Amino acid sequence: MKINLPNQLSIARCFLAIVFVFFMSFTHWIPFAIAYIIFIIAAITDYWDGKIARQTKSITKFGQLIDPIADKVLMVAAFVMMMKLEELKIPGWCVVIIFAREFLVTGIRTLAAADGTIIPADPWGKLKTVLQMTYVIAFLFLATARRFFLDVPFTFMPENMIKSYDPLLGKTSLVFMMFIAIYTLYSGCEVLWKNWEKLKLD
Repeated sequence: MKINLPNQLSIARCFLAIVFVFFMSFTHWIPFAIAYIIFIIAAITDYWDGKIARQTKSITKFGQLIDPIADKVLMVAAFVMMMKLEELKIPGWCVVIIFAREFLVTGIRTLAAADGTIIPADPWGKLKTVLQMTYVIAFLFLATARRFFLDVPFTFMPENMIKSYDPLLGKTSLVFMMFIAIYTLYSGCEVLWKNWEKLKLD
């Protein structure tokens, strides 16, 4: 089976998620910076795979399946690794809601696929992904910058001054994370509501 370019980009996004997890397993700012760049690249592939598929009219059933899966793999990897960063104050229940939504939508797509129906990514789901990626890009950058200033000594910015910003960073991260978790749950309910008849459930 020949895999077209958009689908290759989606598959590459899954592998990039694995590399991202590897570098996020360290605490020094350099691996964090590499992980940040990898996530940016993966986010770019998410934009271009759909754009190329539409422009070249090469949308396939495999692409409709692998694209949302690649998004889920990348975002789950990002939130799992970022939850361990104490300065971001990511609540466990927010991550659980995000996981639950992804399991729900995956289950819906699996049931529909059993009857030969492919449920593609919808606008609500795409916006959910954009919000999640925006959060990761913004707050992973801040966390990486924090580690840079802590790992590289600066006389004009001592460690206690850097850590004095942690409460502000944590509260801001918490507010945005709660909003994203609530919207993520809502987007999952939208998918379930719109495709209920396709699932042929009692």
